[in-house]
Amino acid sequence: MARLFLLFTVVPLVELYLLIAIGRMLGPVATIGLVLLTGALGAWFARLEGARVIRRWQEAMARQKLPKDGLIDGLLIFVGGLMLITPGILTDVAGLSMVMPPTRRVIGGFVRAWFERQIATGRVQVYSPGYNGPPRGPQDVIEVEGEVIEVVATSDNPPQLEK
Repeated sequence: MARLFLLFTVVPLVELYLLIAIGRMLGPVATIGLVLLTGALGAWFARLEGARVIRRWQEAMARQKLPKDGLIDGLLIFVGGLMLITPGILTDVAGLSMVMPPTRRVIGGFVRAWFERQIATGRVQVYSPGYNGPPRGPQDVIEVEGEVIEVVATSDNPPQLEK
């Protein structure tokens, strides 16, 4: 709850204060131009970096390898792009830091460490494709009109692994 309050109340107030302060120094037309320019350049840069990440994903997949940091890079570029098209100084700085490769690597390290902690504590669970979900309790064979629909291991009938 406190994070949502911070996100939707405090951040816009700080952004408004900064825009007013910059508007007093540069004037209203220059301030509006600055906001429009950073939004346009940020969107262009986010698109450029997003395309670069997708190309790296495709190249890695063509070599039958997992893309290194691909998912986190893609997420950071997406969030950074959203922040860059949002008017404001703080959001522009945060967005640029997520889109630019050197700072994105640093932020990506923190995001990766956060995800690893969440997985280790069980707050986030990761399932691989083809996984049928978390383990279920002992059940019997489910039959409908004589046809076996699902076989689930029971305590006296453990599942057999295929080699």
